[in-house]
Amino acid sequence: QVQLVESGGGLVQPGGSLRLSCAASGTIFKINQMAWYRQAPGKQRERGELVAAIASGGETTFADSVKGRFTISRDNAKDIMYLQMNRLTFADAAIYYCFALLAPTDQTPLPFTHYWGQGTPVTVSS
Repeated sequence: QVQLVESGGGLVQPGGSLRLSCAASGTIFKINQMAWYRQAPGKQRERGELVAAIASGGETTFADSVKGRFTISRDNAKDIMYLQMNRLTFADAAIYYCFALLAPTDQTPLPFTHYWGQGTPVTVSS
């Protein structure tokens, strides 16, 4: 059983910073891509927009709206991903979801499957 558990969300003032963490646990053979998505209040799309992604080799992708403010990283030895969020704005308020594309076992071919965390809320308020 694989679990993704997010932490680090909370209340922050505009211009402030937060660091989110996502820890993967359970039976994991290989993690390919990890990513953060966010769902803003009142938006229809399930789990919302892609915020940032990081491949197993470290290649990163960011939404235009967070470039230069957010940094994504991962510790492959511990199966943890981070999202450092700086200069937060009201538009960043959302539920942030962790995503991982991983193979629980070493079958051939590797059975890569999507996994999602439960989400952690980020509130930006003055």
